[in-house]
Amino acid sequence: MSDDTIRLVTIGLILRRRWRLLAALAVLGALVGHGTSVLFPPRYTASASVLLPGQWEQRELLTQVEIATSSAVVDRTAAALGWRGVSGDRLRDRVSAKTTDGNIIKISGTAETPARAQQLADRSAQQFVAFAARIAGAGTDPEAPTGPEALRQQVLETSRRITDLAKAADPGRTVEGVQARTALEKLRTALEEAMKKLDEAESATAKAGMVVMGPAERPTGAAPPTRTHLIAAGALLFVVVAVVGHLAAARTDRRLRTEAEIAAALGSTLLGTVDVPAQRRVQQPQDGGPRARLRRLLGLDVRWDVAVPHASGDKASRRIRYQRVCARLRDQHPSARALLVVVPDGDDIARRAAEQLVTEAERKPTGPALRTVEVSVSQPMVPDRDTEPGALVVLSAGSWTAGELAGIAEACADGGHEVVGAVVAGPVRALPAESADLPPDGAAPALAARGPATGEPV
Repeated sequence: MSDDTIRLVTIGLILRRRWRLLAALAVLGALVGHGTSVLFPPRYTASASVLLPGQWEQRELLTQVEIATSSAVVDRTAAALGWRGVSGDRLRDRVSAKTTDGNIIKISGTAETPARAQQLADRSAQQFVAFAARIAGAGTDPEAPTGPEALRQQVLETSRRITDLAKAADPGRTVEGVQARTALEKLRTALEEAMKKLDEAESATAKAGMVVMGPAERPTGAAPPTRTHLIAAGALLFVVVAVVGHLAAARTDRRLRTEAEIAAALGSTLLGTVDVPAQRRVQQPQDGGPRARLRRLLGLDVRWDVAVPHASGDKASRRIRYQRVCARLRDQHPSARALLVVVPDGDDIARRAAEQLVTEAERKPTGPALRTVEVSVSQPMVPDRDTEPGALVVLSAGSWTAGELAGIAEACADGGHEVVGAVVAGPVRALPAESADLPPDGAAPALAARGPATGEPV
């Protein structure tokens, strides 16, 4: 699996075979999310809308948004609220503003309670409108001479003075007449400037007339992330991390899965593949330790990355495979009287296959006698050579790395045994009802014409 592309079927296999572990991790992640929600109390957000009448460009609206969240407005809001221990610096992260359709700025406030959130949004909107009006000059006295009405009065008075001067001006070319006409031109220029200022003042007054569109609604629910969000996020995060961890472990797995790789790692030839009926693990009293019980509860005692055992033929067809392996041993080593069968310690499938090989070898006294020994993979040690000149390695595919198999081969060489071959055992699903009888020796087996039950070369 380390060289295969990760497919959805792989993720489905993880979910199906590790659902107990994923369920436990989801519960653990939910508890972590609940604890996080206790450390971070819920927040509530309320929003107030401010209408900006007149024609506004997009950049002007963005400028107003920056003003609404500026320190000048936020400090005034904090002073107006008068909350103990809450300054403008603390409120700066709790006040936000954004533009919406129709020249509307929505100002939002976030607080620990719905009432405080509503107050914060209302005060922020009011202080923003007041500050914007002050900038535009709309907050001054309406009777002041700088107002639009005063400008209109000045325009009217200037018009009257122009008329009076035009009537009083000397129609001749005297010095007084020239001075009168010069004064008249100056008054006309002042009139044009006054009209220009009047238009600008009216435009500024129209833009400064912002209106708060009612009080903010009191929030009924907490702002995200809520406690439910944190619990769901924690459960999902733990499950995703577990799935990614399984995929990463599968990508870095270096255990050999093909017969050719296994034979190359042992430096020998493949004598055949045999089938071993898969069976449920029988719980032994010595397996009742806390860690073993926990692994069985979470489903960690069974590997998830092994293929589902395929259907097998009956018992007679499986025995034919073992007999063929024994026949190859007789043909390749006719002078050998005994051979050592080496099985990696902990490989239950290989151990059962070795036992069946020994049983089949005993049925043919003309072949070499087989003796089984289990060898530790971490520290392999094979008995010294006695009557067995060679060793036959029996193991299951996908359980051992090339380095571990090379260690077993070296241990066999240190003991004076030549690795005469390898036998790969694979689990299969046995049929509900099987025939335990094998045809007599020398007779053609009834299932021999069907070929290998697993579809693998033997």
